[in-house]
Amino acid sequence: MTLPVVLLPSLGRGAGDFDALVAALRAAGFEALALEPPSTVPAGSTLHDLADLVVAALDEQGWSRVHLVGHAFGQRLARCVVADHPERVATLTMLAAGGLVPMEPAIAQSLLACFDESLPADEHLAHVRLVFFADGNDPAVWAGGWLPATAALQHAAVLATPPGEWTSAAAERVLVVQGVQDACAVPENGRRYVAMHPTIATLVEIDSAGHALLPEQPTAVAAAVVQFLGEQERATSS
Repeated sequence: MTLPVVLLPSLGRGAGDFDALVAALRAAGFEALALEPPSTVPAGSTLHDLADLVVAALDEQGWSRVHLVGHAFGQRLARCVVADHPERVATLTMLAAGGLVPMEPAIAQSLLACFDESLPADEHLAHVRLVFFADGNDPAVWAGGWLPATAALQHAAVLATPPGEWTSAAAERVLVVQGVQDACAVPENGRRYVAMHPTIATLVEIDSAGHALLPEQPTAVAAAVVQFLGEQERATSS
């Protein structure tokens, strides 16, 4: 029986960012669910606490084991789910994987500005372009959809969790999909992670893609993910 696919969105972004990928997964025969991030969590929550919320969502669906996909912040959270609950995750797919190589300070400042609702629209979009989109790709598709309060609680959870507790986590099989022009999670992140897990991790680098990745190259992302998950399902059923 084909396992369901659960998807975790980027920092301060909603499940709708996965609409095209969810559609592609369903067309390929997978049951797929993108989870909305929590709007509130108790003060002092860590990535481990957010990981427990993901597992609670799996329990609500009656799913004991899933394929887990995370984009940007979502892949950090997904790695923590794997670290804490390895029995629940058959495969891990990391889109725009960061956590091992820090972004440049100017990019970090612009990332914060993406959640500043006081900025004029054109200034805000300039920050979105700089952080998330490769040259030539239209950032207007992400002019909206930003969740500042959610981003703040997610950022606090990352700061409250020692990196060593999640950065090296790996499921039995892992796919890393990285935008070649990603200024936020630079490609070296994915390369280093795969070098840490050479026998179980596969790296796919997509050109003309930055940190947004999903709206920039939806067909290429979907092709990589669907192929990987299809291969894993065939391997386990043979």
